[in-house]
Amino acid sequence: QVQLVESGGGLVQPGGSLRLSCVASGSIFSRYTMGWYRQAPGKARELVAAITTGGTTNCADSVKGRFTISRDNAKNTVYLRMDSLKPEDTAVYYCNTANSRPFYSAPRDYWGQGTQVTVSS
Repeated sequence: QVQLVESGGGLVQPGGSLRLSCVASGSIFSRYTMGWYRQAPGKARELVAAITTGGTTNCADSVKGRFTISRDNAKNTVYLRMDSLKPEDTAVYYCNTANSRPFYSAPRDYWGQGTQVTVSS
């Protein structure tokens, strides 16, 4: 059974930082490129960063230089380090499979519950 469990969100002031974590079931994690997605109120879900099984990364222009994706294959966990956060980064963040190069969404049918990130003063 597929499992995706995101955590680490919260309320942070503009300019602050957060690190999100996602534990994925082994059947997905060990074989696929993983990505972080986000969905803001009233907007479509978008891919923000992706990382291959070998560690090659890519990210959306809107987060370039501020967000860093990484993974720990031994722990089946993918991380998203978010620095210099802006109010427009406010969204629910999810992890799922993705494609890194070229960069595009490629999620499985199942989604986890996500983790809320709110950037506000």
